Amino acid sequence: MKNLTLKNIALTIFAVLALCLGVWTNNQLKFDFITLDEQKHSWSEMQGKWIVVNYFAEWCAPCLREIPELNHFNQLNQADIYMFGMSFDQLERGKLIDLQQKYDIQFPLIQSAVTLPWSQRPTSLPTTFIIGADGEVKKQLKGEQSADKLLKTIRALQSL
Repeated sequence: MKNLTLKNIALTIFAVLALCLGVWTNNQLKFDFITLDEQKHSWSEMQGKWIVVNYFAEWCAPCLREIPELNHFNQLNQADIYMFGMSFDQLERGKLIDLQQKYDIQFPLIQSAVTLPWSQRPTSLPTTFIIGADGEVKKQLKGEQSADKLLKTIRALQSL
């Protein structure tokens, strides 16, 4: 009888530990994208904030011209707006790091994505997606953007 009780206690402890490990593992694997600094993010963790995602490519002259403006926008709005860049060419990590350094990209770059809030890749570059605080795509902007234009667009969308 005593052995049966100890066995039940041991099995219960093992089951609780296995459950805790399962929950922890699930939380660690639950992400929508990884940035170049190897941070895992989910779109849902950013709900309540506005998000700007800019698609670019090295072969796209307007994309390269707008990088200083995107850097400026990111510096001005880090507290209430998230800014990310995403290579249209889906470069591997090493090439993406080289590109970030070569063009002094100062905002986080998405290295790989599992899910995106929009349905398909853009058909032209540069393209910038603005995602509202509710997690929905509010606007898709084509062409070069300035920090001022991005901020004005977001403020206008926020007032709707």
